[in-house]
Amino acid sequence: MRKHISFALLCAVGTFLASAQERGLKKADGDFKEHSFYQAIESYESLLEKGYSKKEIYKNLGKSHYMNANYQEAANWYEKLFSTDPDLEDAESMFQYAQALKSLENYGSSDRWMEKLKALEAKDGRVAKWTENADYLDAIAKNSGRYTIKNEAFNSEFSDFAPSFKGDRLVFSSARDSGITKRNIHTWNNRPFLDLYETNEATGGALSTAKKLGKVLNKKTHESSSAFSKDGNTVFFTRNNSSRGNFERDQAGLSRLKIFRAERNGDTWGAPKELPFNSDEYSVAHPALGPDEKQLYFASDMPGTLGASDIFVVDLHDDGSYGTPKNLGGTVNTEARETFPFVTASNKLYFASDGHPGLGGLDIFATDLEEGSNGHIVNVGREINSEQDDFSFIINEDTKSGFFASNRAGGKGDDDIYGFVENVPLEFECSAMVAGTVRDIKTGSALANASVSLKNAEGETLATATTDENGMYRLEGDCEEGEYEIVATKEGYDLANGMFTKEAGSDLTDADLDLGNKVTGPEKGTDLAALLEIEPIYFDFDKWNIREDARESLAKVLAYMEQNPDVSIEIGSHTDSRGNDAYNQRLSERRAQSTMDYLVQNGIDANRLTAKGYGETQLKNDCGNGSVCSRDQHERNRRSEFIVR
Repeated sequence: MRKHISFALLCAVGTFLASAQERGLKKADGDFKEHSFYQAIESYESLLEKGYSKKEIYKNLGKSHYMNANYQEAANWYEKLFSTDPDLEDAESMFQYAQALKSLENYGSSDRWMEKLKALEAKDGRVAKWTENADYLDAIAKNSGRYTIKNEAFNSEFSDFAPSFKGDRLVFSSARDSGITKRNIHTWNNRPFLDLYETNEATGGALSTAKKLGKVLNKKTHESSSAFSKDGNTVFFTRNNSSRGNFERDQAGLSRLKIFRAERNGDTWGAPKELPFNSDEYSVAHPALGPDEKQLYFASDMPGTLGASDIFVVDLHDDGSYGTPKNLGGTVNTEARETFPFVTASNKLYFASDGHPGLGGLDIFATDLEEGSNGHIVNVGREINSEQDDFSFIINEDTKSGFFASNRAGGKGDDDIYGFVENVPLEFECSAMVAGTVRDIKTGSALANASVSLKNAEGETLATATTDENGMYRLEGDCEEGEYEIVATKEGYDLANGMFTKEAGSDLTDADLDLGNKVTGPEKGTDLAALLEIEPIYFDFDKWNIREDARESLAKVLAYMEQNPDVSIEIGSHTDSRGNDAYNQRLSERRAQSTMDYLVQNGIDANRLTAKGYGETQLKNDCGNGSVCSRDQHERNRRSEFIVR
C-alpha cells in the first residue's frame, strides 16, 4: 500500500513539476516575443538548470544574447543549438552565429557558417555581399589606421550613444540618472530608460559636462537619436510609442519607436509632433537631415523593408508636409540591420550595419549618395570599427572630427561615446577585385609567372598581374557594370582568355583560366578562325563597321598576334551577292580596311597586316546572283577572314 501511495505521490510531484516547467516556458516565450530579452534569458536559463531541455530554448537564448550584443554567450548557445540538431535549416540563426563568431575574431569558423548559409539561401543578399567581397578583411585593413580616437569624459557607467551636432554643442542619449525604480528599467536589456543630454562645445574642449534637456523633449519613455537643423530651431528625435508621456505597447507586446518633430519657441521647445508615417505596427527611428535639409533619412522596419531594419529617405516640403518614404534599396540595405544614418555636407551617407561584411556586430559603413542607388559601400575600417557594436557615427567634414558609439572593451559603461579625428580622408572611389588561378589545361597543375591582364569592353587594359607560385593572380579593376575580358599568357603556351559580365561594385573571385601548349609555326595559308576555333567576323548588310558580337573573336586574334610576333596575316573580306558586283568589290575593301584599322588601333603593327577585298567572288554557299536565300544564309558571306601569309 505504501508503495502505491509513494508512487502516486511521485506522479503528483512529477505532474506538478512538469506543469511548473510548462508555465515557466510559457512565461519565457512570452518575454522573448515581447523583446524582454533580459527576462527571457533569466527564465530560459532557470529552466535549463532544472533539467528542461529544448532546442527552441537554445535558439531563443542565442538570439536574446545576440540582440544584447553579448556575442560570446550568443555563440555558445548557437553552438549548442546546431550541435543538438546538425541538420537544422534556420537561416537567421546561421547568420547570427556567423556574426557572433566574427565578433570573437573567429573568422574561419564564421566563413564556414556563411558557406552553409549560402548553400541554404543562395539568394540571400547578405550571402551575395559576403561572396562578392571575399577579401573584405583586406579591404577593411586598407581603410584602417586613419583615425585618432578617445573615450569622452562625459560617459557614464550606463549606456551613452547617438551623438548629434547642435551647432557647436553635442546632444546624445544616455541612461544615466534614471533606473531608480523598477518601472524605469527596460526589460530588453535590464538597463534604465534613455533621455537626451547636452554637452559643452562639440568641436573642441574636454566635453566633460552633460545636462539633461528639458521635460518637453524627455518623457517617461526612451528618447534618443536626435537631428537638429542648422539654425537650431527644429529637432527630430526618436521616442517610444507613448500616450501622455507614458510607455505603451502594441498587441504583440512591443513598444514601437517613432520620430517626433519639435520647433523652438524662444528659449523653449514647443510640443513635439509625430511624423505622419509613424505607426503602431512598425518602428521609425534615428533621424538624420540631408545637407540642404530637404530630406530626412531614418531607419525603419515598415512594409517594404528588406531586413530587420532598413535606411529610408523622405522629402521635407517647405509647407511642413512630407513626401512618401523611399527605401534606399539593396545596395545599402540587406536582410539584416541597417540603422543610425548620418549624412554629411558633401552628401556622404554613414550608417551602421551587420549585414555588410565587417569585423563583427554592427560596423560603420559609408557611401557617396551622389553616385545614386549603385554607390559603392565602404567599411570605414579600424579604429572606428571593432569586433563589437560600433554605431551612430557623425562627422564634421570641415574640422575632420566627429563622434561615434561603441560597446567595445575598455569603455566606462554599456555603450560609450568616442571622439575622433580623421587624419586621412576615406576613399570613396570604388575598385573591384578579379582573382583566379591559371593552370595547365592538360595536367591541371598551377602555372607560376603567367601574365594576366584585365580589359574592358573597349579593349583598354585596366590592370595587369603575374601569377604566384600557386598559379593565383589578383587584379584591381573598376566598379562599373559591363563586359570585361581576362587574358592570360605564358611562354610556351597558347593565350587563354575569358569574357564575363560584372555587376556594379562586385568582385569576381573564381576567374580561372587554362593554358594549352603553344602550337608553333602555323603554315602559310592557315585560317586563324579554324586554328583558334573562332567565328569569322560578320557584317550587317551594306555596312563595314565592326559589330559588338565580333569583339570576342577579334580579342582572340589580337591575343594570338601578341603572343606570336612573327606571324603576319592577310585580312580577306567578302560580301553577299546582292547588289552590283563593282559596288560589292568596293564594299569588301572597306570591310577589310575597317578590320585592319581595328587591329592596328589595338596595338598590332600595320606592317604585319594586309587588307584585301574579294567582293562576292568567294561565296560560302549557293547564294549567288539570282538565288533565293534567307537572311542568315546571306550573312554567312558578309565576313572577314584571317589567313596566315
